[in-house]
Amino acid sequence: MPERTHAPSTTTRPPLPEVLDRREGPYGEVVLRRHGDLLQIIANGCFLMDTSDGRSERRLVDAALAALDARAAEPRVLIGGLGVGFSLAHAAGQSRWGRITVVEREPAIIEWHRAGPLAALSSRALADPRTEIVEMDLLRYLDETSDTFDALCLDIDNGPDWTVTEDNDGLYTPAGLAACARALKAGGVLAVWSAKPSPEFEGTLRNAGFRQVRTEEVPVARGVPDVVHLGVRPG
Repeated sequence: MPERTHAPSTTTRPPLPEVLDRREGPYGEVVLRRHGDLLQIIANGCFLMDTSDGRSERRLVDAALAALDARAAEPRVLIGGLGVGFSLAHAAGQSRWGRITVVEREPAIIEWHRAGPLAALSSRALADPRTEIVEMDLLRYLDETSDTFDALCLDIDNGPDWTVTEDNDGLYTPAGLAACARALKAGGVLAVWSAKPSPEFEGTLRNAGFRQVRTEEVPVARGVPDVVHLGVRPG
């Protein structure tokens, strides 16, 4: 009996992720991967973000700017979390913003932007004279800074209900929101990115004294929309 033969498969398997760098940082392991054309950041085994889209990270900045009092000249913005650089690059591309301060606690992520694979996304923004990078935990920065801002655009977790590390939980509590309010000028805007809506966080914002609290949805290719939670400090 002749031996059975099989035609070669024409199915192309998707490429496996390639680890470009792996660091043990102050808050655990941080990994930069390449998956096809995408760059991905993984923290303690938790997927944070990739370079696939960025529309919701840009919306984080746009929503905060739109909610500001139009009388604010060259408003100062604090971006919490550098990530893959979408929010920073978008803010630096807008002439209306004044000082742009980015607070990032992972030195590896900062290095990947300054001299690594993520530089292609952020090099122009980092070279912008308005941009300042602060290597520090966001909660610590908010507790210690004497600076005040017109907008806080925060994207350090997958959302208030899905934090990267347990100590980040404090940001979304009444005490954490009080620290945010102290860092905002009267009429300043707090914008918080989330991978899903959090009605509980909306209630916490209102109870913390923020006004005009609302949630903007940003459609994504699959699953529930990303959202931006917004609130305004009275004054």
